[in-house]
Amino acid sequence: MLKTPYQDTPDLRQAIINACKEMNSRGINQGTSGNISARAGDRMIITPSGVPYDRMTPEMLASIPLDGDGGFDGPLPPSTEWQFHLALLRAKPDMHAVVHAHPVHCTALAINRMEIPSCHYMIALFGGDTVPLAGYALFGSDELAQEVTGAMKDRHGCLMANHGAVVVGETLEKGLWRLEELEILAKAYILSRTIGSPHILSSAEIDAVLGAVKNYGMKTEV
Repeated sequence: MLKTPYQDTPDLRQAIINACKEMNSRGINQGTSGNISARAGDRMIITPSGVPYDRMTPEMLASIPLDGDGGFDGPLPPSTEWQFHLALLRAKPDMHAVVHAHPVHCTALAINRMEIPSCHYMIALFGGDTVPLAGYALFGSDELAQEVTGAMKDRHGCLMANHGAVVVGETLEKGLWRLEELEILAKAYILSRTIGSPHILSSAEIDAVLGAVKNYGMKTEV
């Protein structure tokens, strides 16, 4: 397992590709609609635009300065979503990965412009009593980056209106884990609405969970 803080190495780049393939194998992404980035020193390493994961090689990934305006190093242009990846890594210095995809159940809620309320205690994995909904903006735009970073100011993930979902992770592994957990939550919430009215946990109940989940889940390598 790679340790953080990451550096721009072939191993890191291959780990990003492997995480993309894992998204598809777990059924939380389809085709090339997802994209993943990782902090590497003072730069961001991100998947290129429109390249099938099984054809992707480490040298194809793009490198972008964290304090830059999108100028990149690499043979291929970065994902069209690089703006919100860069904005999230800037805004969350304790996070080292951004994972974005179009999981079916997350996307269904996003199409209906619905956030996920505190219907299950695992909502606390995302930093509060909801998984919020970021407002709609054109993909790849500065406006979308603003919507996403605003929605995730005090959260580790959000749904994106008429688009998909995005999470951050202390590591690549934890980002992938968090996105899978988000899709499970979305599916459970949708199913619960088909058989009745979901019971929503109180603020006090979620606050108690927030205190208990600080060390829950995959451990972060340092």
